[in-house]
Amino acid sequence: MELHQLKPAKGSTHHQKRVGRGEGSGHGGTATRGHKGAKSRSGYSKKIGFEGGQMPLQRRVPKFGFKNINRKEYKSINIGVLQSLSEKKGWEIIAPENLIEAGLIKKKDLVKILGKGTITAKVEVRAHAFSKSAEAAIEAAQGTVVKIETIKKTTDKKSETATETDIKTEPETDIKNEPVTETD
Repeated sequence: MELHQLKPAKGSTHHQKRVGRGEGSGHGGTATRGHKGAKSRSGYSKKIGFEGGQMPLQRRVPKFGFKNINRKEYKSINIGVLQSLSEKKGWEIIAPENLIEAGLIKKKDLVKILGKGTITAKVEVRAHAFSKSAEAAIEAAQGTVVKIETIKKTTDKKSETATETDIKTEPETDIKNEPVTETD
């Protein structure tokens, strides 16, 4: 075999489509571009990312940051506020229920105790979260810190489906299907 005898495998190459060479070629007239429209004109080149007038992807997506779906928003209460509440109201236990009563939080709010201010009262503080400085200050005043656990809403497939033992079966009774007749 010589170099001049080399050729590509059969069916691997195709003839170039010669357009605009008259009607006899089969590709005359519109030269395979179709009638009218931007694509049929000379000099046409599609803009990168163009989606036919639909708002393109690079303009649809948000550009700055994101919203964390697992975010927990806490209502912050300082220990100075707890001190004033224990002095004014005489509370020894400060819980979210007391803070709702005082008008500081709403029913659904999660509470975080922060360390701004001073506390001298011996109180039991119940909240969903504490800063380290607040926890240390409350314990330094012989108070106690109780963390409230938040309940997660979980859909457990086992709890939703009934088991065979849960379903009570009644014993089958012999009921005769007799035709009902109406009498006057």
